[in-house]
Amino acid sequence: MRKAENIITIGKVSKSFGDKLILDNVDLTVKKGEFVTFLGPSGCGKTTLLRIIAGFLKTDEGKIVISGNDMTEVPPHRRTVNTVFQKYALFPHLNVFNNIAFGLNLKKLPKEVIEEKVMKVLKMVGMTDYEERDVDSLSGGQQQRVAIARAIVNEPEVLLLDEPLAALDLKMRKDMQMEIKAMHKSLGITFVYVTHDQEEALTLSDTIVVMSEGRIQQIGTPTEIYNEPKNAFVADFIGESNILNGVMIQDSLVEFAGHRFECVDEGFAVNEPVDVVIRPEDIYIFEHSDAAHFTGQVTSSIFKGVHYEMMINTPEGFEFIIQDYHQFNVGETVGLRLKPFDIHVMKKERLYNTFEGTMVDKTHVRFLGASFECTENTDFAAGSEVNVEIDFNGVILQDNEEDGMLSGDVSFILYKGNHYHLTVLTDEDENIFVDTNDVWDDGDRVGITILPEAIRIVKP
Repeated sequence: MRKAENIITIGKVSKSFGDKLILDNVDLTVKKGEFVTFLGPSGCGKTTLLRIIAGFLKTDEGKIVISGNDMTEVPPHRRTVNTVFQKYALFPHLNVFNNIAFGLNLKKLPKEVIEEKVMKVLKMVGMTDYEERDVDSLSGGQQQRVAIARAIVNEPEVLLLDEPLAALDLKMRKDMQMEIKAMHKSLGITFVYVTHDQEEALTLSDTIVVMSEGRIQQIGTPTEIYNEPKNAFVADFIGESNILNGVMIQDSLVEFAGHRFECVDEGFAVNEPVDVVIRPEDIYIFEHSDAAHFTGQVTSSIFKGVHYEMMINTPEGFEFIIQDYHQFNVGETVGLRLKPFDIHVMKKERLYNTFEGTMVDKTHVRFLGASFECTENTDFAAGSEVNVEIDFNGVILQDNEEDGMLSGDVSFILYKGNHYHLTVLTDEDENIFVDTNDVWDDGDRVGITILPEAIRIVKP
């Protein structure tokens, strides 16, 4: 079977706005006819990447190839792509027909050709008999259909969609998801879609590109992204997850939450620290019995329409979220069981914080724009370039930023079953990672203190 050809190649693309790096050396290929979704939180770079493909933004570095042609410096109107925006950008003084026909009129096509093309796409988007309607009289979903029709009437090779359903209510969004999926199938052209909605990405896509902080975290099918996340960010961002610290005792045997479990993962070092992911629907919950791998007490039980969502605390001090069709009441002691193939083991991205630093003297080192005391006896002379290692629990956060040696903003929060693992973006524009039992919110402004005994000085 012949492999589908690549219609878009994004080669080592970087983009900054001022001092802020938005895209960091992004490499990506999109196959002809594929439905690809860029997925990630606000500020991850997904819309910037889409606008670069469209030609509305230029790259700082790297190139964009579409249908084998280098389009890096080609203006938007000469690219074989069309864009559907979150704000539909319809012309209020034109009716539905003339909105859709606008691009065709600019090309000065014959009147009968324009009419044939417009009526054809109106049928595709389910808007037959609406051609004379004023666009302001249409619902949000109908306006979105008109915007899509206006884009596809020009017969682009690639349709770019920038959060096109964000302005719609939940029911209409669900309906439009199905319509967009059907349109993609009937048109046979390439769709590149941007969203921050995980469920939308899983529903629509052939391929999902998960992004964070200007980098691609994982590329895969919806099933691969959900069942085999590559790191803790992807596991946490795509659906509900139990994510815990663990140790790979040996191949096919992992320890976490105070117990050892058989698993199917291999290729790890003996006693290697790992992250363990278990989806809430993959934990078997039942009345307490000897068949249980471990036990817990129900602390919360909420009906979610299809299933019950329960929080379980174990005697070892770990908390699990579990989804099941059967309800167990708050206060009940229950048995929990895991099957090997329901446990997903991932390599850790990092074991501690690492920074480049310079020795000030024997007991002080400078990094992140400040000087810190370090208790470790070191033979490095003043002025020596060194690496600084800091354990996650050696970083303390304060409510008042003036109380810290540094300050920054909480940018990502990951619950690890018995503590929080935070990413804090410092004012030096570098991330520092923190383990804490304190509860913080995304965006909180914090002071940052680093304990002297937590600082290790090593050779670069």
